Amino acid sequence: MARPFISLTIALALAALPLAAGPGRAQSFDCSKATAADEHAVCASPTLSRLDDKMARAYQGAKRCAMMGMQGVLTDSQRQFLADRAACGADEACLTRTYKAQIEYLNEQKKAIGQGAC
Repeated sequence: MARPFISLTIALALAALPLAAGPGRAQSFDCSKATAADEHAVCASPTLSRLDDKMARAYQGAKRCAMMGMQGVLTDSQRQFLADRAACGADEACLTRTYKAQIEYLNEQKKAIGQGAC
């Protein structure tokens, strides 16, 4: 299955996410600027919005702890996550699975990197 191209800008923007999300805002993007079906679904669902917050914090934590080579691996995984999320469209079950899988992956990577690296 072909994956849509996700720009490096989007993936790198995830690294600069704010730590708190306000109303109408998912952790990784501004809901008022949502254009895609997956983004609208995340903004409309408190459950998906919380998963987005959790994933963004996991990504930030892993990136903060990672050495240079691992930074690229994490960025690539986020690019793939965004492609997978987009492929889900507005399917909440698919989005939930995709978020949970990425959160698990990021938490595993942070454990592998080691807490002492931060």
